Amino acid sequence: MNEVLNNILTRRSIRAFKKEQIKDDELEMILKAGIYAPSGMNKQSWQFTVVQNKEKIEALAKVVREELGRDEGYNFYAPPTLIMLSNERDNNNGLADCSCALENIFLMANSLGIGSCWINQLKTICDNKKVRELLNEFEIPENHIVWGMASIGYPEKPGVEHERKEGTIKYIR
Repeated sequence: MNEVLNNILTRRSIRAFKKEQIKDDELEMILKAGIYAPSGMNKQSWQFTVVQNKEKIEALAKVVREELGRDEGYNFYAPPTLIMLSNERDNNNGLADCSCALENIFLMANSLGIGSCWINQLKTICDNKKVRELLNEFEIPENHIVWGMASIGYPEKPGVEHERKEGTIKYIR
């Protein structure tokens, strides 16, 4: 099988990570894959914010829990690394750009045996006071929306394979 297609077909969302931090060279490859994603009009107006400080990840999860009324255990699945992708608020392609970058991140991580999971709670609460205070601490610009985050780490257990829905492809010839 084609190795790119195999990587796509074997990627799973991982929701349990080992505490061990990923290696710096692995992180650099993952980030490089992300920044080589397409962006509308090639603006590349995104920012990739990498958080590897456990206390800071927990602080962000706590604020998100409080803002969204999530249960006490919600913690982005306790990843050793959290990559936050933000883009300019007035960029009409911001969500699409960050989504493309996230997929590259997920696929690169999978190719290295590293697990990942898409976290998307911040996009609607970026401007809530407590959230914005933390985003400011993380040096995410005021004019940015965090469109998505990637929880990244070595998998504690394998992800679950899900069946694909039938009838989602239509050919017009």
